[in-house]
Amino acid sequence: MKTENIEKNYATAKARYAELGIDTDKAIATLEKTPISLHCWQADDVTGFESNAALTGGIQATGNYPGKARNIDELRADIEKVQSLLAGTYRLNLHETYGEFGGKFVDRDQVDASYFQGWIEWAKEHNLKLDFNSTSFSHPKSGSLSLANPDKSIRDFWIEHTKRCRRIADVMGKAQGDPCIMNIWIHDGSKDLTVERYRYRQILKESLDEILSENLPDMKSCLEAKLFGIGLEAYTVGSHDFYAGYCSKNNVIYTLDTGHYEPTENVSDMVSSLLLFVPELMLHVSRPMHWDSDHVTLFDDNTRNLFAELVRADALGRAHIGLDYFDASINRIGAYIIGVRAAQKSLLQALLEPLATLRKYEDKGKDFERLALLEEAKTLPFGAVYDYFNLKNNVPVGEDYIAEVQKYEHDVLSKR
Repeated sequence: MKTENIEKNYATAKARYAELGIDTDKAIATLEKTPISLHCWQADDVTGFESNAALTGGIQATGNYPGKARNIDELRADIEKVQSLLAGTYRLNLHETYGEFGGKFVDRDQVDASYFQGWIEWAKEHNLKLDFNSTSFSHPKSGSLSLANPDKSIRDFWIEHTKRCRRIADVMGKAQGDPCIMNIWIHDGSKDLTVERYRYRQILKESLDEILSENLPDMKSCLEAKLFGIGLEAYTVGSHDFYAGYCSKNNVIYTLDTGHYEPTENVSDMVSSLLLFVPELMLHVSRPMHWDSDHVTLFDDNTRNLFAELVRADALGRAHIGLDYFDASINRIGAYIIGVRAAQKSLLQALLEPLATLRKYEDKGKDFERLALLEEAKTLPFGAVYDYFNLKNNVPVGEDYIAEVQKYEHDVLSKR
């Protein structure tokens, strides 16, 4: 697309939005500075560098598209390529199993920040800040229960692991001068009917109480609910109800993963309810298809509605945005770009909504006018604004990134 056409289209769009009292330059500036946390596990199908074993513990990546990252150097190269094709501000989200273990086995109750010093230095060089996750799956002691396990020896193993992960996150946060957001997700549950629902949740509560009791000023903990896991379909200990209650009572960040609910659920409606009772939200933006399948995020109704609710609640300052999917069936670099651009487009469209007028209509009971303007806003020329956002930041506009991804596949990925 020619530069002059992009600039001309933007000028037209800017004038159209101005008629509705909307400043497109301000919206672009907000989009540019709103961080999105890239998930390292898209590049290597959640394999990590602890071992090369298949995923277990209620989780799996489907597909076998060639070119996945096989080591830390390849993973970092892929993320650098992704970053080069995107405008905006980014963080990088790491799982504990992505440490630099130097070819030796370091069990998860022995890990410390020294194994992530390389990531801290690399992230600083590439203008990225780090987020972190404990890793309870794909381990001999994972089983079907970790932090909720009645077996004290197994439970204590995972408590120690999670404590150490919080300390690693604290070191990361201190090094980067910005709190590291440390997510706790466990797969704990049951494949079939259980009569011990209350007992396991009581154990999980006690485990979390112990884990979160340590004051670590340079990190923030968040808790992620799930509907079910593979092989754990009947019962999930860390359900939405459990974590909504726990986070509300204990002032902990709630992680809202959009892939962890039925596709027909209105996940965006949870935003306004949760924000009344929890300090902040961590968003894992994903896409379910019939179940928690972690498909690549798209610019669909669910994603647009999610970001619309954030903006309408004036909650961008209380929300951390990250991606969380692992599609191994397509080019993994392309999967990153599609997902990030979908999140950016959804946020931009929300920022360009004629919200002031819509609120006036609603306050005055003008329901027809509100509905009419909501409909008209859907076809306002926000695409021209997004094209200009990319042009302004010297990254591919429109579909131009497809050729860049194809070239990287030909020159790099196909040789792995």
